[in-house]
Formats: sequence, C-alpha cells, structure tokens
Amino acid sequence: MIPIGALAARTRCNIETIRFYEKIGVLPKPARTEGGHRAYARAHVERLTFIRRARELGFTLDEVRALLRLAEARDVPCTEVKDLAATHLAEVGTKIADLRAMQKALTSLIAQCDARGDADGQLGCPLIETLLTSTTNGH
Repeated sequence: MIPIGALAARTRCNIETIRFYEKIGVLPKPARTEGGHRAYARAHVERLTFIRRARELGFTLDEVRALLRLAEARDVPCTEVKDLAATHLAEVGTKIADLRAMQKALTSLIAQCDARGDADGQLGCPLIETLLTSTTNGH
C-alpha cells in the first residue's frame, strides 16, 4: 500500500490533483488505513500515470474518461482510440493557429510601441489603447 505523498512523487502529480481526480471519479477511491489515511495500490499508480500523460498531451477530462473506458475494455478496436486522437489533433491544430494569430497581433502591438518610443514624452501606450478599444470575434 502506498501513501498519497509517495503516489504523488511516483506519478509527478500534485496531491490536490490526486484528491480532485478521486472526487470526480477518474481515479478510484483508495482503501483507508486504520488511521484513516489513503492507501493506494499499484493499479492507482498505473491509472494516475495514464491520466497525467493524457492531460500532458492536452486531452480534456472528458476525453481522459473516454480513453480510460477504452483502455479498460482492452478488446476495443484501435480505430476508436485513433478517432478520439484524430479529433484531439484537429483541436490542437486550431489552438496552434490561434496562438500564431495571437503571436502576430502581439508582435504588431509591440512594434507599435517601439515605433512610438518613449523619448518624445508621449503619454499612453498603443498596446493598452488597442486592448481598451479593440473587439475580437465580434465581441
């Protein structure tokens, strides 16, 4: 049996995150010692490692639940896992495009600040002004 601190160290997962995963049901509740402390088994280490790796790859908790169901079934065709991963990959591509657009916008705003310069004693900041007046996506 493994105490929560050792589980956190082995899986490189925060203790509060472990408790949260238990609370939402992605990690089964462990047995308790006579003193009421959580006592985890090897299966908890494996499952938590799986969850942590999936989260590192950017899978949402709902996607992690789906992956766990597929992993537990063991006889599920790989195409189901592949389909889930392909959907996630498309979402990652969208996020990358959004980040590139954000990078371009910030680069432009910083360039405006550089072009304006502070030596002339002008007050105000083009970046702040843009943030105060701009709308994105129709908002």
